[in-house]
Amino acid sequence: MAKRILGEGLLTSEGELHHRQRQLIQPIFHPEEIPNYANIMREYTLDISSQWHDQATIDIHKEFMHLALAIVSKIFFNVSIEELEIKEIDRFVTIIIEHFNRARIPFARIIEKVPLPSNIRFCQAKKHLGEIIYRIIDSHLNNDGNNNADNRQQNESHLYKDIINLLLQDQANDYFSTSKNNEGVNIARNNRQQLRDNVMTIFLAGHETVANALRWTFYLLSQNPKEEKMLHNEVDSVFHDEDNVASVAKDISKLEYTQRVFAESMRLYPPAWAIGRQAIKDCKIGGYVIPAGSSILMSQYLMHHDFRYFPQPERFDPERWSPQEKAKRPRFSYFPFGGGVRSCIGETFAWTEGILVIATIARRWKMQVMRGDPLILQPLVTLRPKHGMQMRLIERNNVARI
Repeated sequence: MAKRILGEGLLTSEGELHHRQRQLIQPIFHPEEIPNYANIMREYTLDISSQWHDQATIDIHKEFMHLALAIVSKIFFNVSIEELEIKEIDRFVTIIIEHFNRARIPFARIIEKVPLPSNIRFCQAKKHLGEIIYRIIDSHLNNDGNNNADNRQQNESHLYKDIINLLLQDQANDYFSTSKNNEGVNIARNNRQQLRDNVMTIFLAGHETVANALRWTFYLLSQNPKEEKMLHNEVDSVFHDEDNVASVAKDISKLEYTQRVFAESMRLYPPAWAIGRQAIKDCKIGGYVIPAGSSILMSQYLMHHDFRYFPQPERFDPERWSPQEKAKRPRFSYFPFGGGVRSCIGETFAWTEGILVIATIARRWKMQVMRGDPLILQPLVTLRPKHGMQMRLIERNNVARI
């Protein structure tokens, strides 16, 4: 089902293709590179939150989707927020994600051929989102095409090393190892579909999950004033010098309680609430034989609420993530980013982004959930609140204005 949206991108490809793509993209996500992105994360967070007003009511889902999309687009594709149709992208992504649930019902492939309004919306959303992705790719291809082969090596040192450039360079490597003309660009153009699949994967997975995690975090803080106050105390002490942006990456390591809050939020409301694996051979687990070819679903949501590992599992308790408490639990009692060779390639990136965005916003703002529709979980591809989440902004008066 995912391949119908993501093609043969990093999430859905298998075997050698997956291994090669992961190796190519890995440098962007190397732990040593992540601190270099911190200033962009914080700059975009300050820019969006500076447009908020005290006592205003906002749809926090849309705000965080907007923010996460802006960060992913700039860091991974070198595209500024002004170049994207954010509201349209959010609408397309929602339509596509909702379609996944309908695709699971019996006879879904037959039903999809019927021109129902939901099917038409899905096809249009997929088409329009693909057009946006291709515009991003083509802008890179055009820039690459302006560089002739003789000065290619010199120009590469000045290229923004985003994901598309890494993939473009790989596609042309074979040709450029034996030739000095511009045919490598044509090779890249013939592989636009593969580029599209990977860009679409990072585009969707890179902002949808983090936006959900941020929304649930601020919801939980609004329901737990004691923990919220502890987080504010830490943030105020770490970010006391607002002008010293050069220290942002260094300051992240000091946000220990903020990290615990984020971890506990993803325990209670994991953005990816279940993952699947397929047995490549008969496998015996706990007395049960899993036949080769069987699909196995593992639910982070269920595991994270298991009282054997998390006493009073429905209680929000960031202290569960102190070093002493973490050491008591088995490794896969908590796996918001999956595990093994198919674990999320962006885990370190997501932790950094989540912690930094939470701290930056909490430095100035509190949020209060508006009374209205009851909180009902909607387990689509990610875990969303069924009726959205309206929150009132409260500007903190005891801190200096940013």
